[in-house]
Amino acid sequence: MNRQFSSSGTTWEATVGYSRAVRVGNVIEVSGTTAMEGDRVVGDGDVAQQTRFILGKIESALKDLGGSMDDVVRTKMYVTDIEHWESIGAVHGEFFGEIRPAATMVEVSNLIRPELLIEIEASAIVDQ
Repeated sequence: MNRQFSSSGTTWEATVGYSRAVRVGNVIEVSGTTAMEGDRVVGDGDVAQQTRFILGKIESALKDLGGSMDDVVRTKMYVTDIEHWESIGAVHGEFFGEIRPAATMVEVSNLIRPELLIEIEASAIVDQ
């Protein structure tokens, strides 16, 4: 099957061997996405701002591969403090209120940098 890639342009993609997102057929998988813009953390200390930024990056990756947020069927959220679930959930609802994908939110001990409060993955099925 034809495989399409979306790149964030970071050096880590080649080093680690991954893509921001991959489309095979009508399925798009978006890698774990954080609130990093280059070497800078967006929304340091603000989980809602980080969530909003991440979902915007996911939306861009989907569009790059011919999809949209309407095509998302699952999100997975990894948070460093589950006490922030309501703030995270409210932003998730802004993006997915009517779409209502299956969603998972779990607490993890840490992410790649201590300033990062959340990481999100997404799966989408695009209508061919």
